[in-house]
Amino acid sequence: MKKARLYRMVTEQHICPFGLRSKDLLERQGYEVEDKWLTSREETDAFKSKHDVSTTPQTFIEGERVGGYDDLRAYFGKKPAGPQGTSYQPVIAIFSVSLLLALIYQQSLTAGFSVFATLMLFIGFAMTLLAVQKLQNLYTFTNSFITYDLLAMRNLRYGYAYPFLELYAGLGMLSGISPWLVAPVSVFIGSIGAASVFKAVYVDKRELKCACVGGDSNVPLGFVSLSENLFMVAGGLLMLVGTTHSM
Repeated sequence: MKKARLYRMVTEQHICPFGLRSKDLLERQGYEVEDKWLTSREETDAFKSKHDVSTTPQTFIEGERVGGYDDLRAYFGKKPAGPQGTSYQPVIAIFSVSLLLALIYQQSLTAGFSVFATLMLFIGFAMTLLAVQKLQNLYTFTNSFITYDLLAMRNLRYGYAYPFLELYAGLGMLSGISPWLVAPVSVFIGSIGAASVFKAVYVDKRELKCACVGGDSNVPLGFVSLSENLFMVAGGLLMLVGTTHSM
């Protein structure tokens, strides 16, 4: 069996995740791993000094140093791990879960299917989940949001209020309270957002990251971001239409 020697940091306070990933990758590639633990900061620093490296883990194959986890992946012809560049994955995940929640919620309550009810539930769940993403770190969210939102550029406080307004509108759609208390908020923030995204992306041709899932995301500002805001507008208008028809 092919053999490899892996040096990785394992202490009472810290187990290096990249060391575990390196060990797993080596084993999946058919290597017998000689797993060498660096059990203290002093031992780790001494190892790095001896081998003139700045990080651990470090893998050696046939006596030759391959390097860290990314180097090991490259050695086996694999792409870099983790997200690379921009990605729609966070938004797709939220929209997919929102749709599943809407379908399950409606089925469990009504034992039937209604396109209108499912759409309203989907928009409500999506807005609520997106608001939670933003509320995790208001500072990083606003840092991104104020670079393209037309109202937040003029009034920074609106940037801080936006996630709370989105959460209020989303929960309002799910709770069944008076549409006249919810719909105007949803239409307002959705309209401002849609206009802001359209101007930034399609008029000014700016390449920005979307703050829709928080300030640290790699979601590009574009069609998906525009769709999110149009969903808010549509949800608010549908609430008002439903109210009018029920009168």
